Amino acid sequence: MTEIGKDITRAKQLLEAGELVGIPTETVYGLAGNAFDPEAVAKIFSTKNRPSFDPLIVHSGSIEQISQYTEEMIPELEELAQQFWPGPLTLLLPKKKVIPDLVTSGLEQVAVRIPSHPLTKELLLSLDFPVAAPSANPFGYISPTQASHVQDQLESKIPYILDGGSCEIGLESTIVGVEQGQLIIYRLGGVEVGAIKKVVGNVLILPQSSSNPKSPGMLKSHYAPRIPFELGDLDQLVPHYLAKGEKFGILSFNKSFDQISPEDQYVLSEKGDFREAAKNLFAAMRYLDRRDVSVILSEELPEKGLGKAINDRLRRASAK
Repeated sequence: MTEIGKDITRAKQLLEAGELVGIPTETVYGLAGNAFDPEAVAKIFSTKNRPSFDPLIVHSGSIEQISQYTEEMIPELEELAQQFWPGPLTLLLPKKKVIPDLVTSGLEQVAVRIPSHPLTKELLLSLDFPVAAPSANPFGYISPTQASHVQDQLESKIPYILDGGSCEIGLESTIVGVEQGQLIIYRLGGVEVGAIKKVVGNVLILPQSSSNPKSPGMLKSHYAPRIPFELGDLDQLVPHYLAKGEKFGILSFNKSFDQISPEDQYVLSEKGDFREAAKNLFAAMRYLDRRDVSVILSEELPEKGLGKAINDRLRRASAK
């Protein structure tokens, strides 16, 4: 059984020994390994059953640490770093040779960020190397937002999980880079598009990719429960499935349905708060995935603020 605790020294020793550790961030829990060690990085891919063409995000405790393995930032990305680090923002930067090609899937840029969770930030500042840390779940499944989620999913595959409680944001980081002078959002996430535009002006949102992603988090099908997940208008879907006589679950933004059991539905935010909905999203999907239902029905949120990033995850979860 994987051990869960709050011992930063234990996590540090394991990472220095080439082992993998579950770490808390403000977004989701990560599966961390020494980003300079190709063998540790290979363990991440094999433990998650993650395809090697899907690059990883590298985490550090400070901009000074990041400068040791990346080339200089352009001014616009530096402005974003100053505004949103530590926090749920990832930047794509040209990498130095010390970063193994396996981390970046052979690409010349590496995805980097500084998480704001105090336990993990203390851990990262104590290390002589950055950590590669994708979400700590089997590839394609729902991201973990509690230490127990990591333990449930990875069981005895890793020795230790650093327990930092429930993740504050609950959505992965927003990923931003530059191509031919154009700022691009490669993945919607915990930093809202509007907040980025206030700092750097216009940005282009890149569509999902089913193969050959240019950054982490771009695959079309992802974050999916094991039970079939259908996205649409709940006011139409619920009567349809009731007429079919199927037992189903409901994941809604802010309303419940009297026709089905409260245990088979999850309201993300009764008051319609996007941040509360984001924080609850993956835990809600995980809860419904354990119910005795044949399908999970869900709906998109208003396409504004964090609703855009939540909808991105819902669409990927429902992609066939």
